[in-house]
Amino acid sequence: MFSSLIVIFPLLLTALPALSTPAPTSPCAAVHIIAARASTEPAGAGIIGALVQQIQNASRQTVSTSSVSYPATLTNYPSSSAAGTAATKTLLTNQANNCPDQKIVLVGYSQGAHIIGDAVAGGGGGLLGAQTSPVSATIANRVVAMIQMGDPRHVPFQSFDRGTSLRDGLYPRLSSQQYSSTLQSRTQSFCDFGDPFCDGGLLTTVHLTYLDRYQDDAAEFVLDRIGG
Repeated sequence: MFSSLIVIFPLLLTALPALSTPAPTSPCAAVHIIAARASTEPAGAGIIGALVQQIQNASRQTVSTSSVSYPATLTNYPSSSAAGTAATKTLLTNQANNCPDQKIVLVGYSQGAHIIGDAVAGGGGGLLGAQTSPVSATIANRVVAMIQMGDPRHVPFQSFDRGTSLRDGLYPRLSSQQYSSTLQSRTQSFCDFGDPFCDGGLLTTVHLTYLDRYQDDAAEFVLDRIGG
């Protein structure tokens, strides 16, 4: 089933416009958003960039942004997601060290949601290969808000879960890779019934349309967490 979706998913997703986000306005803005694009999207923030722009436009603070540079491929998903996790860890660590007073936000869609979660809680395991460690708790706790949409590592019944899914994703997060209590209160992970990647369903359209259903909710959550 999954191999057939590999053909369908890129064709649908690449048809959507990739939105660019403004460059940082200062070396250390009050808030910095790190965005991770979905599988098969071109370099940049991808469709999750629409959420980044909404937050930037609505916030009373200075908000800079960067995007994770990684393969974002489906055909070699384990190695792609591992590379994305490593890149996210480096980007997050450098940002936290370079701007020690800055509030950091992580947002990711599909494989992008996967890699930001692995960066702060550990990755790999099972079909994904060797397990990898997360960033240090000191760095992870610099993340004041995290938004995931269509995360293939989704596990149901978590306090931060949003949406209608009651099933595991394709690569459910291991018990040893759960978010800390600090991060759980700072996270919203959106997954709906029927999504082939986060819910094990058959409806690719569900996976592609989280922003249609939840963009405003996600933006409101982030704005509350960063203080407007």
